[in-house]
Amino acid sequence: MKIICVGRNYAAHAEELNNPVPDKPLLFLKPDTAQLLDNNPLYYPGFTKELHYEVEILLKICKNGKFIKPKFAPDYYKEVSTGIDFTARDVQRECKKKGHPWEIAKAWNHSAAIGNFIPKEEAFNKNGHIEFSLNKNNDQVQKGNSGNMLTGFNELISYISQYFMLLRGDVIFTGTPKGVGPVERGDSLEAFIDKKSLLSCQIK
Repeated sequence: MKIICVGRNYAAHAEELNNPVPDKPLLFLKPDTAQLLDNNPLYYPGFTKELHYEVEILLKICKNGKFIKPKFAPDYYKEVSTGIDFTARDVQRECKKKGHPWEIAKAWNHSAAIGNFIPKEEAFNKNGHIEFSLNKNNDQVQKGNSGNMLTGFNELISYISQYFMLLRGDVIFTGTPKGVGPVERGDSLEAFIDKKSLLSCQIK
């Protein structure tokens, strides 16, 4: 499996980091070794002093496809979850300053926390959107609504499939809303869709 991530898919998040808002999806990849599953703890990596959380809605691909048209995209995922894209922000800042790729800031071991998946029908509200949030030490630090994404789920799947063949089991991280921030050893994170807890993670 592979993990495909979408950067700056919420305008307010791009603005809070003083990044330009992209005119098309900004993609990057994480290897399967980035997975952090089963609510396992994350051990604070030694190469960063500024580890940030970024909560996101995840889509799990259920069948293979490429060059997918947006109208057919709903057929390619049946389950959704929450995830945390852990980012070594200081490392990323240096990479960006030098014009280097972000992988060492984004794709390191266990940098992609993946929650429990639920049927997508259980996640969408009456307006056809997904509301999600992240608590740090029981205080809400991020809250998002998929209706505020710059590029929606169907268009994302279509766009990604023009470049990377999607395979069953692949996971798409669809972008984070504003409110990203640091974590320290001893912190506890919990991610929700609506009021359903799908992911918890301790920082050690």
